This record gives sequence, C-alpha cells and structure tokens, in this order.
Amino acid sequence: MNSLAHNYTGLWVTQDGRIRHELLPNGRYVEARGTREKAYQGRYVVTGSHIDYWDDTGFTADGEFIDDVLHHAGMILRRNR
Repeated sequence: MNSLAHNYTGLWVTQDGRIRHELLPNGRYVEARGTREKAYQGRYVVTGSHIDYWDDTGFTADGEFIDDVLHHAGMILRRNR
C-alpha cells in the first residue's frame, strides 16, 4: 500500500486539540500546533499501518496507526470526525 492508496487521509487531533495533523490525499501533510496553523508541512508515505514523515525543512518522523489511532512521537492522535 502506498501513500496515495490508504484510508488514513483527513485530520488527526490530540485529545487537547493542540496538535493537529492533516494528511492530504496527495501525500502531503500539514501539522498545526496551538495557534500555528502551519507549524510543519511536508510529505508522508503510509506502508501498511506505518507512516513516515519528511518535513520540508529536512526533519523526519514516523508513527503507527493502531485501531484507528495514530501513535506519533509520544502523542496519540484520533480522527477528527
């Protein structure tokens, strides 16, 4: 499964709403932190339930989707429905 053929697109949010990851269908993401709507942005690839991020500044990160919850850098993000 590649980044353009998965069911994880959309907005993922921490319980307090402070961190928001928007996974776009074109393989790009935008991360908001607090009032900074575009704190980070770049590309991502989903392989199975694993996600790898490459920020436009060169920063890299990854995470796992487990039971429709995104576990990323010690954070838990849920789909914003």
